Amino acid sequence: MGKHLLRDLDSLKRDLLTSGSMVEEAFSHSVEALVNRNMNLAEVVIEGDYLINQRENQIEEEALKILALNQPVAADLRFIISVLKVNNDLERIGDLAVNIAERAIYLSTNEPLEASLNFPRMAEAVRTMLRKSLDALIGMDPELARYVLTLDDEVDDLNREMYTILQNVMRENPEAIDRAVQTLSVSRYLERIADLSTNIAEDVVFMVEGELIRHKSIHHR
Repeated sequence: MGKHLLRDLDSLKRDLLTSGSMVEEAFSHSVEALVNRNMNLAEVVIEGDYLINQRENQIEEEALKILALNQPVAADLRFIISVLKVNNDLERIGDLAVNIAERAIYLSTNEPLEASLNFPRMAEAVRTMLRKSLDALIGMDPELARYVLTLDDEVDDLNREMYTILQNVMRENPEAIDRAVQTLSVSRYLERIADLSTNIAEDVVFMVEGELIRHKSIHHR
């Protein structure tokens, strides 16, 4: 590998990890805004989304430039392909954090639902998946990445539990339907972030080992 290619790949990895940190912070703030009914923090998430979008565009341009100028092969090529995929997944997680923040604003201006909803547990499970998928990326650790895949079932179960509870709320109290629908959307957004974290973990395995494990039966999707 030429020293210029090595330098460019290192820079690309640093930029991707910075993007990951920005997205993780946006997610954490969106959940905090939801749980604590904090409109100001929700606005911070929404206003900061353009920086995540800018970073995504920058990383994509750099990756494509490296492909064009260096024509990498084997592990280097896998790395760049994975960077492009992870980059896109991170931007989508950022968008979902904005969606949660928007729902947090709506819900903070309305009376809380009279229902036992365990959003902190669900959010913590999703946060763990996102954090560990990024740790696997930093450490190029396929075993940690595979561990992330095993965590997805808990989030799916919690999402189904939320759906059942909120369905009962809507049935018993028609006036709460709008709030319940908005709350159910948050649960769905959290479930999607878990899926995208799983995608990142799968891409780490591909990046390091060259093995495509998406759609295999290593975990339930």
